[in-house]
Amino acid sequence: MSIRRLVLGGAAATASAALMLPSAPASAQAGTPVRAHASAVQEAPGKVAKKLFAAWGARDRRAAARVATPSAVRSIFSYPYRTPDEFAGCSGNVCRFVHTSVNVPGGLDGFLMVVSGSKVTKVYRSRHLTTPSAAARHLFTAMRRNDRHLALEIAGTSVVNRLFRVKYDKRVVYHDQGCSPEPKGYACAYSYEGGALFMHVHGSKTTGYEVRSVSYVAD
Repeated sequence: MSIRRLVLGGAAATASAALMLPSAPASAQAGTPVRAHASAVQEAPGKVAKKLFAAWGARDRRAAARVATPSAVRSIFSYPYRTPDEFAGCSGNVCRFVHTSVNVPGGLDGFLMVVSGSKVTKVYRSRHLTTPSAAARHLFTAMRRNDRHLALEIAGTSVVNRLFRVKYDKRVVYHDQGCSPEPKGYACAYSYEGGALFMHVHGSKTTGYEVRSVSYVAD
């Protein structure tokens, strides 16, 4: 009898101890990571981009800083043109706002925003460059960085496609030969051993310059 009481007493003690233990959270019981909920409610890139666009429209830098990196805020607040007319949607994490009622230089036609998580990390924008050489240098820099979005700030899609057909070779040394007048604009040359790259620039100081075409010559 004493052995039976001891066994029952041990079982009762175990049950009491179990009642005193804190219960596991529901997420742990279900085996669901807590991070899964956080990722599920992450905002879509378009929503983040629209928040920055609205903050810029209201000229509210503080609100912009909540949804964009400092460099992205500086970029969008330096935009020289009127507000783009419409949201053109997103392709993955890249979202665009475009002009439909005015013409601006380049192929972006407004803003291109790169979104990462809850922040806009990069804003590309149509440029207002007031000299042919500045437009050519901008496109050359984009080529050197292999950055198509940067190139579209100052050149159309067909120009960028041709320029980026061959990847920039760091071993090739280019020399800026400046810009010379030609019919309807300027030809800006970058020479290299065996040939040269010509950027044909159109525009004016008032409207801004853009690269309309590129061509190559061999020695």
